[in-house]
Amino acid sequence: MKRLILVGKGGSGKDYARKVLENIGFSYCVSHTSRPIRSGEVNGNDYHFVNEEEIDSTIFYESVRFNGWFYGTSMYEFLNSDLFIMTPSGVAKLDPSDRKESFIVYFDIPYDVRRERLMERRDADLVDRRLDADELDFRGFNDFDYSITDPNFVVEGDWADLLNYKGKL
Repeated sequence: MKRLILVGKGGSGKDYARKVLENIGFSYCVSHTSRPIRSGEVNGNDYHFVNEEEIDSTIFYESVRFNGWFYGTSMYEFLNSDLFIMTPSGVAKLDPSDRKESFIVYFDIPYDVRRERLMERRDADLVDRRLDADELDFRGFNDFDYSITDPNFVVEGDWADLLNYKGKL
């Protein structure tokens, strides 16, 4: 396997898991987005925050418009990273040979937990708008290899197999 891809609705824990996995040696793909930067985010670390002109001048492996904003994985990042966060649309755009070399983890966390987390986050987006958009985006999503449904997952314990996976990249 060449890459680990995290997929989940807003407030599901993808970013928490990403930070833990980075700390054990995974190289995170910093995606591009046109959405506003959130409090605590760092340009170039969490995302490359870009405008439309920068989007037009970058070569992307995959990209999508979600909730009115651009999100995309540059070809450079795709080829030089082993940890990704993607949407179902991004996963659907994986070349079949790249999909075979990917392990996809779906964070399928209950709605009420995600709603509470999004309310606490005080995001740049409206909570109800984000939740509604996620419901549409994830309708019928089933292209994953591993699912996490416990909102209190512990990476060190629940993810023993994934931590071992790092050695197989």
